[in-house]
Amino acid sequence: MTSYISLKNISQSFENGAEQVNLFSDLSLSIYQGQSYAITGPSGAGKSSLLMLMSGLEPIRVGQGHYVRNDKVSLLEDLRENIGFIFQQFHLLPELTALNNVALPLKLRGDKQAIDKAKHWLAKVGLSHRLDHKPQALSGGEQQRVAIARALVFEPSFIFADEPTGNLDPKSSAEIAELLFTCSRENSAGLVIVTHSEKLAQMAQHHFTLENGQCSQVSQTNTVLENAHLSAEKVMTC
Repeated sequence: MTSYISLKNISQSFENGAEQVNLFSDLSLSIYQGQSYAITGPSGAGKSSLLMLMSGLEPIRVGQGHYVRNDKVSLLEDLRENIGFIFQQFHLLPELTALNNVALPLKLRGDKQAIDKAKHWLAKVGLSHRLDHKPQALSGGEQQRVAIARALVFEPSFIFADEPTGNLDPKSSAEIAELLFTCSRENSAGLVIVTHSEKLAQMAQHHFTLENGQCSQVSQTNTVLENAHLSAEKVMTC
């Protein structure tokens, strides 16, 4: 099954008072399921905006975006049910336990196995002993593990992470990074990480930088291309 996200000639800007600020223009790229990508760059370059566009969580106003699965082309909005999104600020509901934070999205979909699936994923992220703890009783690293379990409980095809280690100490950052890459590999999910951490970015198979409106490739793992039978230009071109 071949699944990928295609962005063509997209541009993003916003108004700051009377001034129009252009984040990036005519940017084209493709993100393939089963491969990992890191996007680095200075603050304000548009990394988080790019992540929101490619995940289908924000509409593309200039350019084209598509979700392609088995040669069937759909709008990016159709991808929303098949992604997991991880934020820097965790965004856990403070009144719910870790178990119920992870189970809630499934319950909202009417999944009768929501609790069992939530327990399974909390075990996978090493939190079986913290099921009944609310966020305020958890460390930052533990809260991010809960957020990861919540994002992956659907077993999505694509995982998007916006500065997932930005609020964590070095030890927790290393653990979260390893957890993200391991979970994405085990589930053959595409992983896209926006980060300021060069160490985290180097773990990805494809490393890109976004700066001054331009996206350029920093590094790429050649074996990925061989396994996918894709050319470097086709995998991701900015």
